[in-house]
Amino acid sequence: MVNLRDWHDSKTIHILKDAEERGYGIIASMVYNIEQIIGVVRAAEQNQSPLIIQVFPWAITFSDGLLVRTAADAASRASVPIAIHLDHYQDEKLVRYAADYLPFDSIMIDMSHHEKAVNLAKTRELVAYCHARGIATEAEPGRIEGGEDGVADTIDMQGILTTPEEVEEFIATGVDFVAPAFGNVHGEYGPAGPQLNFDQRKQVNGRVKLVVHGTNGFPPELLQRCIRAGVSKINVNKLVLENYTRHLQSKAPYLTMTRLMEEGVSHVIGQQKEQMDICWSSGKARPA
Repeated sequence: MVNLRDWHDSKTIHILKDAEERGYGIIASMVYNIEQIIGVVRAAEQNQSPLIIQVFPWAITFSDGLLVRTAADAASRASVPIAIHLDHYQDEKLVRYAADYLPFDSIMIDMSHHEKAVNLAKTRELVAYCHARGIATEAEPGRIEGGEDGVADTIDMQGILTTPEEVEEFIATGVDFVAPAFGNVHGEYGPAGPQLNFDQRKQVNGRVKLVVHGTNGFPPELLQRCIRAGVSKINVNKLVLENYTRHLQSKAPYLTMTRLMEEGVSHVIGQQKEQMDICWSSGKARPA
């Protein structure tokens, strides 16, 4: 059933607009389970920060959407603005399913595994489909190398820096925010760490809300430089989940399940709050 809500009223749109206008970055945190959902929401409330909760397509196929509904329920109860975002959806049929049946505020339509003309055509079609259901949209001009959980691995492809022309082509599809390639990669970086091309980044600034993917290993000063360069949505995975993962690896044999989960939530809260401080979103929440 089509949701007649205007996509301009999407929580994601409002959250990113405020971040743009007030010069801070929104942490878009990937979650995989209920402890992580609880952790990122509690961190947002404790720091009075807006938040975007992200899931990969895996969260839909693995749990039949239950994880998404859980995140949306937690967001609806929060005292700060929290949006629910679907990252890197590469299956056209499942994009439509997610838009029709699951409580997303925004969806990343990732058709970057197609040739550019097909990518643009499919993106345009799916953007319109999501907009008709009140859902904001994200897309990825160019190719960001690497692979993530449930996302096609593109490490064997040459990374392509996004050009201003490509951004214009994607803006023409109606997409609301874009994730340009400017030296960032999905997954892990090599020994030299992230090597971002901020001159290239400047060339695509100013026309549309901007997202940075591939933040594993980003030091605080690099995240802040991205925000100063016009990025408003900062996708994070390892930056807020690494301590949680280490906790499970070291303590699972020794703790009860409930104690393991409670301590795991505390680790997520700690890292999430740290990243919110780094990206200047702490204290920026307006009423939800």
